[in-house]
This record gives sequence, C-alpha cells and structure tokens, in this order.
Amino acid sequence: MRKSLTGVLSLAVLIGTVGATGASAGAATAAEPAAIRSSGAAAGSEAGTEDIKDRILAIPGMSLIEEKPYAGYRYFVLNYTQPVDHRRPSKGTFQQRLTLLHKDVSRPTVFFTSGYNVSTNPSRSEPTQIVDGNQVSLEYRFFTPSRPAPADWSKLDIWQAASDQHRVFTALKKIYDKKWLATGGSKGGMTATYFERFYPKDMDGVVAYVAPNDVNDKEDSAYDRFFRNVGTKECRDKLAGVQREALIRRAPLQKKYKEQAAANGWTFNTVGSLDRAYEATVLDYVFAFWQYSLVADCVDIPADAKKATDDDIWNSVDAISGFSAYADQGLERYTPYYYQAGTQLGSPDIKQPWLGNLSRYGYQPPRNFVPRSIPMKFDRRAMRDIDSWVKHNARRMMYVNGENDPWSAEPFRLGGGAKDSALYTVPGGNHGARVSGLPEAQRAKATADILRWAGVAPAAVENDPAKAKPLATFDTRLDQRNGEVDRDEATLRP
Repeated sequence: MRKSLTGVLSLAVLIGTVGATGASAGAATAAEPAAIRSSGAAAGSEAGTEDIKDRILAIPGMSLIEEKPYAGYRYFVLNYTQPVDHRRPSKGTFQQRLTLLHKDVSRPTVFFTSGYNVSTNPSRSEPTQIVDGNQVSLEYRFFTPSRPAPADWSKLDIWQAASDQHRVFTALKKIYDKKWLATGGSKGGMTATYFERFYPKDMDGVVAYVAPNDVNDKEDSAYDRFFRNVGTKECRDKLAGVQREALIRRAPLQKKYKEQAAANGWTFNTVGSLDRAYEATVLDYVFAFWQYSLVADCVDIPADAKKATDDDIWNSVDAISGFSAYADQGLERYTPYYYQAGTQLGSPDIKQPWLGNLSRYGYQPPRNFVPRSIPMKFDRRAMRDIDSWVKHNARRMMYVNGENDPWSAEPFRLGGGAKDSALYTVPGGNHGARVSGLPEAQRAKATADILRWAGVAPAAVENDPAKAKPLATFDTRLDQRNGEVDRDEATLRP
C-alpha cells in the first residue's frame, strides 16, 4: 500500500478535481417541476425565502470557509466541530472539513468519502450524477487540516471515522430530508462500507467502488495469483524487465536519485534510508501500473529493458511509481493512511518472484512509513468483523470492481444474508472502474438500483430497469468517466 505516482492523493482516487467555474452541471430530471429545476443557483428552501447557506450555518458547530460558484449549484467549503473521541465527547474537539454541492433540498443526497483529504473544488461522484442530487464530501479525520491538536493517534480508527459521518448526516438530514446514499472509491469505498456496518439505519443505499477487503492480513496469496495472470504475458514480461533492471542498475540510478533528493530537499528519516525508499518505489512499479493503466498502455513500457538506457528505466519507474513517494515529504501527508493500514486495514505483501534475489528488503510493511514516535498495534479482529457483517447483513449495497485492478484481488463478497445487493466487475477495468464501464445489461441494472434506492426512479425505469440512465447530463468538469483516474491524486494506496 504505497504512493505510486508523483503528486498527491486520493483516491482520493475517485474524487474529481475540477475548476471552480465552468459549464452547466447538467440538466435536471425532465419530470421535475420548473420551480425545482431553476432552484439550484437560487438555493431556496421549503421554509420560503430563507437562503440555504443560512440554514446550513444555523447548524451548531458548522462554519463557512468559503463559497465557490458553479452553474446550477451552490458549493460550500465548511468546517464542522467534532469530538476527538465519540465515546468521550467532553474530552476535546477538532474542526473537520467538508464540502457541500447543493442542488435542491427536494433531491436525494449522496455522502461521498475518499478516505483521505477532501477536494475543495466542485466535483460529482457517479451516484450523484445518476440521481441528480446533492453531494456532501467529508475529509477523513487526522488528514490535515482535519487533525486534532495534539493528535492522539489511538482515536484514529474506523469506528471513530464512521461516527464522524453519522454526526454530519444527523445534522444535515434536518435540511436534506430525502433519501441518502453513501459512496466512495478505493479507501472511500471501504469507508462507506464501515459507515454502513456501524450505522446501518443512516443510509438508504451504498455504492462502493474498487474497495479492497483484507480479511486476513497474513494471507496475501490472492495478490500473487493476480499478478501471475493479469493482462497479457507480453505486458507482464515488459514490466518485470524494467523492474529487474531498476534493481540491477541500483548504483547509477541511485546517483540520480540522490541528485533529485538534493535538488528537492527530500529526506528519508521515516523509511530509514534512500536505499530503502528507492527499492520501495521500484517494488511498487508493477502494482502501480495495473492499478492506474490499461493493457493498451503497455506500449509505453520499454520493450527490451536490458537494452534501455538508464534514463529510460528511471523515467518509466518515476512516471508510474514516483520517486518522491517515500521521501519524508511524500509520506507525511499520508501518515494517517499508513497508520490505519498498520493498525486495522491491513496491507498486501507481494512476493514478486521474477525479481529473484535482487530485492534487499521485500515489500515493506506500513510500520516503515509511519514515524516511530507514533505507536502502532495491529487489530486482527477489525476487518474480520466487517467482512462477516457484509456477508450476513448487507442491505442495498453495491460493489463495483475492476477486472485488472490489483486491489480487486481481495474484494468484498456477498453472502447468503445479503439482500438487494450486488457485486459487479468492469471487464478490463482498473482502479477507476465505474458503473458506466459495465456491460450494457449490468450497467442498466446497477443504474436502476441506484435510482430506486435514492427514491427517484422514473416510472419507466420501475417498469423496465433496462431503460435506466443517469438523470443528470455528464459534465466534463464535474464528472470522471469510467477508467479515468486523477493522476495528480493517484496513489498505490486504496
């Protein structure tokens, strides 16, 4: 679970980062009355002429950071006062950042989580486009600036984070009283699942994208099987060749790495040495390629790594894995993720036998990427509890995975106790897999279910799910298409 590309998160991985102004966010539902269709910018309310901003800021603990314009919506960046410890709320508070893409209180609301920082530019998750609704996006606790001071890291766990969501939902439900759906991609899909597990009465449905499910952190053979078979043999061989050459040429390439570190002020205190950081980046190379690329992208990989120049090898690894990832400056922002991976979520340990004895350290654990001043202890019960709950209690939960996404090697599975739930796989899909990439019949069925859960399925769709399609027009600024991943936010973390 590593950072794979130069730049900074997030997957969230699946949240778009778009301009603060732009074209219309899409047409409203055709069946809506004209008064509702025109209310996005005016943001009126059932209370009459009271402005939506006034209603939101009347919530105790809610404060405005800024409002940004976007055609057809009101967009607010907000802070909300949260307890550091939901079990002992008198023991201090912190400010948690969230955003609100407001369309109309008469529309359903989608609760989006990336599991990381929140983008402060308007964007729309796929379910929000499908239901033509409002969207609340919450920053995960301990990702700055949403970090208590001083930081008691023992209060960073999946229950505390789910309780953050529950309080935000409870506060906003008084204004947005129609149906609510939870969604998120990657760690955000995990976060949406954990929210449903601990607060199953809050949401009316969950749509989780490419969410890994590491039930047994000691058993990772599923990843090894995945890498033996993913894509084509030609592509696998090319990737393995570059990775081997990067380790064989460790000395000359590390000279370049030292120069880059000096030029950029990178230090390596957390991981322990430049050598460890270099190898960690190289070992991420194959995983990162399949996470964010397609088989067609293999054309860009050096065809004969042994004959490639040092610059060719360096540039390929840097473009896909990112040599800044394991510098202290690259790790710092993601300390909360690595902490969780090493205390509850788990992380993959991949053998990569094609490297032979070229690796000195193997796939390094999350403990290596968190400052030693922060204590960590792994809880083996946490993910087993989540996995069992999903299998036996899932209600209106949808999982969408990518066939060629490494994180889908250990997916959530639905057991006999699941009701009105589904698991889909996008053929050839990567970590950007979405409902829009499913085969036609599955795409229509999934879209129809999302519309039904949100309470906005047109009569024609109720009668024939094959007619289902998103209620809002695709907006190139607000939305991302199937398979797209924000490269500036890409990481080899879920």
